[in-house]
Amino acid sequence: MIDPAHALPIVRQAQLLELSRSSVYYRPQPTSDADLALMRRIDELHLEHPFAGSRMLRDLLNREGFAVGRKHVTTLMRKMGIEALYRKPRTSGRDREHPVFPYLLRGLTIDRPNQVWAMDTTYIPMRRGFVYLTAVVDWATRRVLAFRVSISLAADAAVEALREAIARNGVPEIMNTDQGSQFTAKDFIDVLREHRIGISMDGKGCWRDNVFVERLWKTIKYEHVYLHAYESVSDARAKLTVYIDFYNRRRPHSSIDRRTPDDAYFDRPLLKLAA
Repeated sequence: MIDPAHALPIVRQAQLLELSRSSVYYRPQPTSDADLALMRRIDELHLEHPFAGSRMLRDLLNREGFAVGRKHVTTLMRKMGIEALYRKPRTSGRDREHPVFPYLLRGLTIDRPNQVWAMDTTYIPMRRGFVYLTAVVDWATRRVLAFRVSISLAADAAVEALREAIARNGVPEIMNTDQGSQFTAKDFIDVLREHRIGISMDGKGCWRDNVFVERLWKTIKYEHVYLHAYESVSDARAKLTVYIDFYNRRRPHSSIDRRTPDDAYFDRPLLKLAA
C-alpha cells in the first residue's frame, strides 16, 4: 500500500491510509538464538506436561538455569501457538467474525475410516528459526491424510491441507478441531460447509478433547523432529514427508491392533510373520 517511490511523502500516504507512522517504518526482527533455545525447551516441556501454564513453565525453566519471567514465557507460547490443556472458565470474548461450534464427539463411538477427521497445528523447531505443521488425521485409524508446513498460523495452510485430504480421500462425516484462529476462519469453515461436513470444536483448553492429536505430535517430534536439525523450510517439508510416509505405511500402532494406519484405513488384515 505504501509506495516509497511515490511523489507523495510517506507521512502523507500513511495519513491517507489511516496507518500509524511507526507501522510504516517497522521492520520485523528475527527471533533471537536465546528465544529459539527457550522455545525448543518449552515445546519439549509442553509435550511432557501439557497441563503446565506459563507460571509452571517459568518455574521449570528457572530450575534448569533459564533466566526468564512469566510474561516472556507467555509471549513465546503465543508465538508457538500453544496453551495449557485443562478445563477453565470461558472468560475471554470471541470474535463475532469467527464462529465457534459445539463439540459433537461426546458419547460417539468412532470405529471406521472417514467417520471423524481431526486437524491441529504444532510448532516445529529448525536449526535456525521454526515452522508450523498442520495435519489432517483420520481419528479411527490414526492415518495422516494430508499436511502442510508453513511459516505462520494463518488459515491458508489449514485450508490447503483440508482440500487435499478431501480430494484424495473423500469427505468425512465430522471434522473436529480446536478453537484456533486458523480453524475458525471463514475460508476454512466455508470448505467444511461446501462439503456438508459436520463441524465439531473442542472446549477451549480442554485436555480431554486434545489428547488424541497431542499423542500424534509427541510421536512425530520424539521419533523425528528432535533427531533432526532442519536447515530450511524446504528441508523440514521434505524430511517430514519421508517420516509421515513411514508413519502411515510401516509404523505399527498398539491402539489399532499393531496394524499400520494404512492397514487400518484400507481395512487390510494384520500380517502375521512366521516365528
